[in-house]
Amino acid sequence: MLLHFSKMHGLGNDFMVVDAISQPIYMNQAQVSQLANRNTGIGFDQLLIIEAPQHPDSDFHFRIFNADGSEAGHCGNGARAVAKYVRQKGLTWKKELKLSTNTATMQATLEDNGLISVDMGRPRLEPAQVPIRYASRADKYGLEVDGIRYSVGAVSMGNPHCVLAVTDIDSAPVEKIGPALSKHNYFPEQANVGFMQVVARDHIRLRVFERGVGETQACGTGACAAMVVSRLHKLTDEKVKVSLPGGNLWISWPDDQANVLMTGPVKWVFEGQVEI
Repeated sequence: MLLHFSKMHGLGNDFMVVDAISQPIYMNQAQVSQLANRNTGIGFDQLLIIEAPQHPDSDFHFRIFNADGSEAGHCGNGARAVAKYVRQKGLTWKKELKLSTNTATMQATLEDNGLISVDMGRPRLEPAQVPIRYASRADKYGLEVDGIRYSVGAVSMGNPHCVLAVTDIDSAPVEKIGPALSKHNYFPEQANVGFMQVVARDHIRLRVFERGVGETQACGTGACAAMVVSRLHKLTDEKVKVSLPGGNLWISWPDDQANVLMTGPVKWVFEGQVEI
C-alpha cells in the first residue's frame, strides 16, 4: 500500500508525520526502523502517527515511534509538529488543541507569532514515576559508569530523563556516556540523557542522547527536564531559554506545583508517499 506522509522538524529533531485518521496504517517495529534509515528509507528521529481522539476531552491522539522502532510515551517537539500538521491540513480550525499520547495529555496553542506553545503538564519526580530504581526521591542521584560515579537529576516528562550537569557541552562525552547512562540498570525503561550547561539564570545549553535514537538536534521533553532539574538545584529562574544544537526553546516552570510550558518553532519540510 502507498502511505502518504509529511516530513517536519522542530529545531532539527525530525519527524515522519502520518495521518491515520483518513488512511489505514499498520507498521511493525522492523518497518518503522527501515523507514527511519537515512540511506534507504525516509530518515527521521521519530515517527508520529496521528489518530482520532481516545478521550472525550481531547482533539487528537498521537503515537510516537523512535528510529529503532520502539514506542515512546511523549515527545514535546512532536506535539508541536502534530499541532501544526492538523491545523495546516484542515483537520481542525482550532488554535488551542488538546492532544494525548500513551502517557500524557497536553494543550497546544498556535501563537500569532508562528511559534507553538505546549503545556507539558507537571514533571514527575518520584522514583517510581520516572522510573529510577531508588527507594526515595532526591534532587540528585548517584550512578556509576565504568568505575566513575556521576551525580544526576531524574525526572519524567511523560518519558524518563536523566540530566547531567557539565561545564561545557561542546566537550561533553555524549557519545560515550550517553548510551551507558541511558541503559543503566537503575533505569528499568532506559532514559533520555541530557548534558546540561547552565550559562546564566535564564539560559541553558543542552545536548540530548535519546533512547532508541542517539543524539538529536533537539528534544522538547529533554529541554523541559533540564529546566526542571536546574530549578530543583536552584541554578535558574522560572523562565529559561534552552539552546540546543538545532535552535532555541523557551521553557517556563514557576514551582513544583505548576505545569511546565514549552514554546518553540516547527518547520514543514516536504510531502511524500512511500510503499509499505
